[in-house]
Amino acid sequence: MPDLMRQEGFSYAFNPAKCESCEGRCCTGESGYIYVSQDEISALATLLKLETDDFIEQYLYKKGYKYSLKEVVHEGSYDCVFYNRSSNGCGVYEARPTQCRTFPFWDYFKQRVDELKDECPGIIND
Repeated sequence: MPDLMRQEGFSYAFNPAKCESCEGRCCTGESGYIYVSQDEISALATLLKLETDDFIEQYLYKKGYKYSLKEVVHEGSYDCVFYNRSSNGCGVYEARPTQCRTFPFWDYFKQRVDELKDECPGIIND
């Protein structure tokens, strides 16, 4: 059995090996927000060898008082600006935001496991 990830308070486990075959469903699909903190902005700018202001202008937009990653529309799907369809992966994986790092263990999915299973083939009910 592969190494499954578990988190206290969640009724499911996650098999990260399934990420290779799912076509980035957590990075594409419906439009949404991937919020980034100031520390995450700095880390992403550093990874991309950009000044912080240049990074913000190129990759973020302001939603209320927060910044969110921009999206790219592709055949009716909204892709994270850093999602690479040709490699089926994240272009900034090493510095990806906390919101991405913690998927699929989001409070939102605690009561919506069926919805999560439709999105993520790595979900295994305990």
